[in-house]
Amino acid sequence: MSTDVIPDLAKLQVADDELWLQGPPHEVFERLRNECPVHWSPGIKQTPSDAGFWSVTRAEDIHTVSRDWQGFSSAQNIIITDEAIPVPLVQGMFIGMDPPKHDRIKNLFQKAFTPKAIATHEPAIREITAEVMDRLAGREHADLVTDVAQPVVSRVIGEFMGLDPEDDKPWAEAINALLGFGDTTLNPKGLEALVAEDIPRMYEKCMKLVAARRENPTNDMTSVLVFADIDGDTLSDEEIFAGFVLMMAAGNDSTKATYTSTMRALMENPEQKQLLVDDPSLSSSAVEEALRMFPAFAHFRRTATKDTELNGAQIKAGDKVALWYPSSNRDAERYENPHQFDVHRNPEHQAFGAGGRHFCLGTALARLELKILVEETVKRFPKMTISGQPTYVVSQFSSQLKTLPVRLAG
Repeated sequence: MSTDVIPDLAKLQVADDELWLQGPPHEVFERLRNECPVHWSPGIKQTPSDAGFWSVTRAEDIHTVSRDWQGFSSAQNIIITDEAIPVPLVQGMFIGMDPPKHDRIKNLFQKAFTPKAIATHEPAIREITAEVMDRLAGREHADLVTDVAQPVVSRVIGEFMGLDPEDDKPWAEAINALLGFGDTTLNPKGLEALVAEDIPRMYEKCMKLVAARRENPTNDMTSVLVFADIDGDTLSDEEIFAGFVLMMAAGNDSTKATYTSTMRALMENPEQKQLLVDDPSLSSSAVEEALRMFPAFAHFRRTATKDTELNGAQIKAGDKVALWYPSSNRDAERYENPHQFDVHRNPEHQAFGAGGRHFCLGTALARLELKILVEETVKRFPKMTISGQPTYVVSQFSSQLKTLPVRLAG
């Protein structure tokens, strides 16, 4: 979209679907950063019952909001629409809580996700990745979303949660429908059926796992949830389900999103891909650049707890506030040539949040998975090229490709 066709900013509704058909609307965000860095959208066209919201688009402002949990709460909802993922489900996740409850629940997971703990999983992740890529032997074409990214990330998080391999695909489909709730391909039955049918079915499946763990405890993350001790209390079944869904959603979506966008960027910038072919040690730097340019989640929401001012905007208590990471990660005040993919940049970024209590728990796992996936793909398929038009999930939350067709041999 050209900036000269962006509507009047007073009427602009940043979350309308038509702006997101080809992924995040970077031209819109660039204009907002320059002209109206904290912008009011009067509503959301596809969910008319939703109230308007503020868009925060500059890195420094997002940093400010992220560190002020008293003034900007996560406990009302974490996405701008209240008409999709049921609010009670979101509020049962620690990402949808404020301290002190947030801190107590999040601490349950901390030991399993430290860099040292995650490093022990590297051999298993490499084995999973190799097994998936071995299936491509002899093929001329593939889709990196469905043939590589999805099966790898599903099995990695499935092992963490203690799922059998045959459960990977149905859980992935359920999570994709939940996070891509506005995409008619991923969620063809619509929002009403998602809430009335799909989520209850997910709950039923989860409770069967919970019952099995209660009878036979294991060392997986599902057992951690089942037998959690929080100041002498255990989690309710609803809280266990919320924690389970959070782990499955983060594990399925974040790495899949950034890996496929990384590979697209490398294929669209062959000189950058060649740098990785010649020097695989650049893979970690390339991953950080991809995290900057292609954050897996387009926004998280806060709700103002009091009247406040942010970069000239007068925010009222109760207002929704959206933190747009595809915008902040391309803020020209922070990055030179922000739209250019550069494997040498190795930037700081806000793909995992902007500090504060809600900084992403799974950063070490995401980075390790991405590094392995990129290394293995470039090593095995150095001449890989895009062979068709990539498509995006139509979503203002789950920011990722839906398809990425490639020719494996170039």
